[in-house]
Amino acid sequence: MHRVQRQRTHNLLKRNGIARALFAHPESVTWLTGFVPLVEVGQSPFGFGPAPSLLWYEDGHFTLFFSDLQVDTLPDYTGDPDITVRKIEAYAVHNALRGVDAVIEALQEILTAASSTGTMGIEGNHLSMRQFQAIAQPLHPTGLRLIDGWLKPLRMIKTDEEITKLRRAFELADIGFAAAHNAAQVGAREIDVWAAAESAIQRMDGRRVPLGNDCTVSYRPFNIGAYPGEYVIRPNDTLIMDISAQHKGYWSDGCRTLYPSEMTTDQLKRHRFINDALDYAISLVKPGAKANEIDAQVRSFIERGDYPVYPHHTGHGVGVSFHEEPRIVPYNDTTLEAGMVIMLEPGTYIPGESACRLEDGMLVTHDGAEILTSAPRLMG
Repeated sequence: MHRVQRQRTHNLLKRNGIARALFAHPESVTWLTGFVPLVEVGQSPFGFGPAPSLLWYEDGHFTLFFSDLQVDTLPDYTGDPDITVRKIEAYAVHNALRGVDAVIEALQEILTAASSTGTMGIEGNHLSMRQFQAIAQPLHPTGLRLIDGWLKPLRMIKTDEEITKLRRAFELADIGFAAAHNAAQVGAREIDVWAAAESAIQRMDGRRVPLGNDCTVSYRPFNIGAYPGEYVIRPNDTLIMDISAQHKGYWSDGCRTLYPSEMTTDQLKRHRFINDALDYAISLVKPGAKANEIDAQVRSFIERGDYPVYPHHTGHGVGVSFHEEPRIVPYNDTTLEAGMVIMLEPGTYIPGESACRLEDGMLVTHDGAEILTSAPRLMG
């Protein structure tokens, strides 16, 4: 499981003279191991601190530190000689909770026994100050190198294993769109529509599914996107429904604009235009295309239609995060490559009045793009 990712990381660290490293970012741990911690409610009182799990690397071998409360989520690493697991007691009844102390002790033990010398890499952004100090103090200042963000470029090209997980995540989002369409009625609240989508997704997947992002009526002062609330859908309102669904640590994304009433002439005209903008954006996707050039061309398309240009990104990658590289934005000159999974999401908004956004996900292929979003763009 995820052996290709670990090999890529081993090669990266070796090229940079790093023989041992500690990965603490949840996205890094999931990408390298397939392990998905049970975290939906913030930092757990039974956990290790800011990082719900940690991954130690030394000379091509990885050791996963995980909480004893997460045994059911542990993947089967049978046949993977490059990874071992180490359970840390984080929950206790007859003595004080000491998950943070326990993992510090385990890391100090493994650091003391480490056979490697020289520079150590560390993802410091997701460690507590105590954890960082406990690991860094034994090392000479020149022996420590921060590696936060190093894996992001590697994560852009998906393996077949990752694409399989992503396909399922997109299927779940499509289920959510269908349920949202049925629930989006005049008189319903945003939260009612969101609850219907969330319930349908979780029933289909048979488990709790982390979800993002927006469920927003058009008369909100900021109608680009927001968490659902008690705003009531009125006649002739539109509803931005943007869903990211997670499956085994991998996130889909997507957006549909819903019309609880019969569409007005202006709404239909605008929707058709944004639909054409999305088709145009997808036509630009191919290996060798530059992210910022796609961004510029799609914004120009909106301008030529005499609509307000969206103030957000044109698109972004998805994977172990619902927003990752490559970002389709003005500053980013990343070249698209086969194997990337990206989103494109043109839209137009008049705050407090009207809004329309459509978003599809796609796999960059050797000659274009394979669309991964199946929900109809106009849900009638």
